[in-house]
Amino acid sequence: MKSNQKLSSAIVAVLSVHAAAASAQQAATTPAAGASLADVVVTAQRREESIQNVPITVQALTAETLTQLNATTIDDYLKYLPNVSRVTNGPGQSNIYIRGITAGSGGTEGSGAIGNFPSVAVYLDDQSEALPGRNLDIYAADLERIEVLEGPQGTLFGGGAEAGVLRYITNKPKLNVTEGSVEASYGTTAGGDPNNAITAVLNVPLIADTLAVRGVFYNDRRGGYINNVPSEFTRMGTDLGIAERMGGVVPADSEVINNYQMAANAINPLTYTGFRVSALYKVNDNWHALLSQAYQNIDAEGVFYENPNGSEGNPLPPLSVTLFNPSFVKDRFENTALTINGQIGDLKVVYSGAYLVRNVEQIQDYTNYARGVWATYYQCNGYSTGFDPPTKCYSPSATWHDTDRQTHQSHELRLTTPDDQRIRATGGVYWEDFEIYDQMDYWYKSVPTCTPTFNTECFLPIQPWPGTPANNPNIRNPADAFFDDVQRGYKQTAAFASVDFDLIPKTLTLTLGTRYFKYNEQERGGDVGSFYCKFYDGAVPKSFGPCSVTNYNGYGPGGPYGTNLDNQVPNSASPSGFKSRANLSWKVTEDALLYYTWSQGFRVGGFNRGTSAVAPDANGIPQFITPALWAPDTLTNNEVGWKTEWFNHRVLFNAALYREDWTNVQTGIDDPTILGNLAHFFNGPSYRVKGFEPTIIARVTQGLTVQAAASWNSSSQTNSPFLVNNNPKSPTYGQAITSIPNPYGPLGSPLPNSPAFQGNIRVRYDFSFNEFNAFWQLTGTHQDHSYGSTGYTTNAYDNPGFSTYDGSIGIGKGPWTVTAYGQNLTNVLTAGSLNNSQFVETAVPQRPRVLGIKASYKFSDK
Repeated sequence: MKSNQKLSSAIVAVLSVHAAAASAQQAATTPAAGASLADVVVTAQRREESIQNVPITVQALTAETLTQLNATTIDDYLKYLPNVSRVTNGPGQSNIYIRGITAGSGGTEGSGAIGNFPSVAVYLDDQSEALPGRNLDIYAADLERIEVLEGPQGTLFGGGAEAGVLRYITNKPKLNVTEGSVEASYGTTAGGDPNNAITAVLNVPLIADTLAVRGVFYNDRRGGYINNVPSEFTRMGTDLGIAERMGGVVPADSEVINNYQMAANAINPLTYTGFRVSALYKVNDNWHALLSQAYQNIDAEGVFYENPNGSEGNPLPPLSVTLFNPSFVKDRFENTALTINGQIGDLKVVYSGAYLVRNVEQIQDYTNYARGVWATYYQCNGYSTGFDPPTKCYSPSATWHDTDRQTHQSHELRLTTPDDQRIRATGGVYWEDFEIYDQMDYWYKSVPTCTPTFNTECFLPIQPWPGTPANNPNIRNPADAFFDDVQRGYKQTAAFASVDFDLIPKTLTLTLGTRYFKYNEQERGGDVGSFYCKFYDGAVPKSFGPCSVTNYNGYGPGGPYGTNLDNQVPNSASPSGFKSRANLSWKVTEDALLYYTWSQGFRVGGFNRGTSAVAPDANGIPQFITPALWAPDTLTNNEVGWKTEWFNHRVLFNAALYREDWTNVQTGIDDPTILGNLAHFFNGPSYRVKGFEPTIIARVTQGLTVQAAASWNSSSQTNSPFLVNNNPKSPTYGQAITSIPNPYGPLGSPLPNSPAFQGNIRVRYDFSFNEFNAFWQLTGTHQDHSYGSTGYTTNAYDNPGFSTYDGSIGIGKGPWTVTAYGQNLTNVLTAGSLNNSQFVETAVPQRPRVLGIKASYKFSDK
């Protein structure tokens, strides 16, 4: 209690000392004081330079812009970044795409074990993170800016930056400045629960000219808006398993469940909690060190999708689901980073090292699995109408449990020559160690567990993993019918260099760069199922099992169904090579830059679970053997652009035309009828993306600013490969398997989740009266429709286009500002992404209309 009183007294003292100075400073300067547009400095080329001098497409949202947009999460600001899109299943469960470079996205479950790595690198300062299917969802508190680098960035940012980079640049401690801020907000959600948030920032110098610390704390609770409506789950003759294996006849003695005990409104509240503390130590005029520690926890209850139809097939109201089990996501990360900046002669030296640990625990309702093909095997006694017919189906209740742990350690050393020389160079070395530990359990087995004897219908429990345990060596829960237990990752070493040469000083510049990389990928563990673990009697007594380590033989009677990746060949890979870049930029005038960019990007491959032989021909000989691994894919970009300012820096007009060629594309396929009961990745077709992206910002009057940005994308498949017979024992070895429909879709088909058009417009007016500063702002965004996937193996949903509108109005005096805001003012609920990965159609809608008010207080002694 005493310590809290002392802390409160100290904060009050600091606020009171600096309030007068802050009031005088802010009263003298209004946001509309400048008639010209402000310059934005970025580090897209590992040097500090104006965004107008960078010869690639760069988007930047500054701290001021994020405040104006009331944007704190990726849901808030992504819509203001044309050509950046995503497919999401909820907070921290997104795949981010730039310029439409995506081959589709499925469910989140198990993605850590079986998903491919993202094509967009997400950076927190100098630390990258790339967990498959789960973007690092960083709360935008006390940021200097967010940068988006479009197009391949393989030279300076490496393998994770195939299509581009999303960078969160934090505010650093300031020497000899005491400053801080507090912001609090409260709002309502249409049809849901209220929201509240608080963020506090404090920068304090501890030793004059030598040491300063900066800290930020935030807590943002967003009310739920998805309703779990009362429902029963009754088996139907149309359930795939019952229709195919029981002739459409539901056993009379079948259990019916309901969700009456957990039916409720607004089941998906979301809370972001975190802090970041950093210390800057100035050794001398040439050297200083920055140490930072970040922590964030996301607590997301329920689900963030809706079901158009309920569990019984009945239409549901908007924003409704029928869940039969509690669902949640807990996603937390810790990141420790050290950056040392120095000078050796004329060379700038930067060392950056970081260690990130991320833990995700997720449980989701999976009861709709009971409508699937194999549900009767795991949930009903007996087997089929023709053999040992079932007389009872047990509970259809099911869940999946995903536990992810990720560690990422990275070290980079960069050297940079002076910026004012005619020849300028940046070079360095990089090393990283990235590990993913994923345990994915599917609890959908409800036939009782028993001691195997004849005349019983039961399951044996899955025994401990027969290989080297990757995560969990224990006997699984009796309901656990299938699990992945995998450790995967890679170590990478790289060296890179980029040289700028002024062919004509300050006018014509040639840039050449390359990066050498070498990966050491590995995967161990495996998957285990209870498919061969069921005991039953029928017309002919038969039994499978026992499911034990001693009798494990990979497949078939006598052991569990699964794959031991420890014994799979290969279960490691070492891709290496060069990726390069070239730029020619022409400074036509001081305010006009023309450029041409050629750049390459890549991302690492991965491993499939097993190498089963499938797709038999007319003679029963398999035509296809699932490859053990899939290789890296590559992206090559050709871009012409310009960056110009007009009318004494009052109008900015930037644009880029580009063509990107994506080859050896990593494509996920889930087709149990032909390729087996597991999803796999393959290196499939190639695509070409053509696009145009303009940005216009105009300071119309001293207080009125209008800005608009858009992107037009056209993507098409440039080849359409069938699967090729890769079984040497087959008489048609090496030939296209034309008896199987082309899983990659027709020639010329577009990329999935790639809107043809995205755009936004913002209008803001700042003005002053008496001693007050005031503003109003209106924004609008639009995203065109897109397809959920290509090919025949997945339902290619047509994701509809939609438009949203936001607005705000505010007034301030001195250090205080009060803002009233509205997001999604027209309450558009259109789904941004649809899929059927849960055996029923799901759609992730826009967040309903939010109306709120926030108050902020800032102070500084400078």
